Amino acid sequence: MQLTRRRDAASDEAFTEFAASSQARLRRTAYLLCGDWDRAADHVQEGLVRLYVRWPRLVRDGSELAYARKAVVSAFLDASRRRSSTEVPREDDPTVGSGEDVAAAVTDRAALLSALADLPERQRACVVLRYFEDLDVRATAAALGCTEGTVKSQTSRALSSLRSTLETERSLTW
Repeated sequence: MQLTRRRDAASDEAFTEFAASSQARLRRTAYLLCGDWDRAADHVQEGLVRLYVRWPRLVRDGSELAYARKAVVSAFLDASRRRSSTEVPREDDPTVGSGEDVAAAVTDRAALLSALADLPERQRACVVLRYFEDLDVRATAAALGCTEGTVKSQTSRALSSLRSTLETERSLTW
């Protein structure tokens, strides 16, 4: 005899509402982690699937977004470990901008995103969670499943690397 857990309509509706309201923020976080909007959407989808499975047992005390963020970060880290996709686009996408930066602010942002993409995954996750998501050290450690000391050291190394890369980039453009 197979036991199945029944989902109620109210629970599904609450999940749908939550997913719709948090999807854009989760996608921005995932984009900062992976540097690609399409892959970011995949990471968010995977994270929301993980959340949906847990949703009936999840205590809804306002920490749903933190759980969803952790699921998205885990999906990103899992995908970066797999690296099984060798899919390469054959032609340019006409809906994507040309990539030419004309303003200094846009150039600085592009340099920052490039430097961020060059960081190891765990360091990138620490920087994104600490400075984009504005999480404290404890919440970042919880999201990554590591110690607070690891978050501090990884963040310190990441900021040092970003600083060095951006200073080098600026000296080359001046």
